[in-house]
Amino acid sequence: MILPLEPRDREAVRAGYEDLSEQSRNHRFLSSVPHLTEGMLDHLVDEVDGVDHVALALVVLDDDGVGTPVGVARMIRYRTRLEDADLAVTVLDDWQGRGVATALLAELVGQRPAGVERVVTSVAADNAASLAMLRRLGPTTVSPAGIDRLDVVLELPPSPASAWTGTRNQEEP
Repeated sequence: MILPLEPRDREAVRAGYEDLSEQSRNHRFLSSVPHLTEGMLDHLVDEVDGVDHVALALVVLDDDGVGTPVGVARMIRYRTRLEDADLAVTVLDDWQGRGVATALLAELVGQRPAGVERVVTSVAADNAASLAMLRRLGPTTVSPAGIDRLDVVLELPPSPASAWTGTRNQEEP
């Protein structure tokens, strides 16, 4: 099941991050972040508003109907560039390569902040899976951004929400 991330998911996000390999953690933040701080959790969970910061979790149910989140995808509108957003996907190591990110992104693109037309993000240069995933979503431009990073611009398909005229209320991601 794909569900919106909610404040009650804070501890699940913390625990899931603790289960990630060092490489997955480095790919997520493009640097070594051994543990999520309270401030990071505030941003990643509590600041999700469904307007400028949309976050979805893919939850797998076991035989008893107990759900375990195995991946989270988020899109956060840039404060100064309202048609652009940052994008991040995190999938537990045991679930990588099994379609979790693909499913999350298909849903996220449909539920993205209204008026967002482009993803402008950075990925680790050695993260071929993320680059392939972004390229499957639409026309993508990739340019070097240092030794170990790539800047990516992804043109999103038109959305019924493209006529967005609201205001934004989040800080730059």
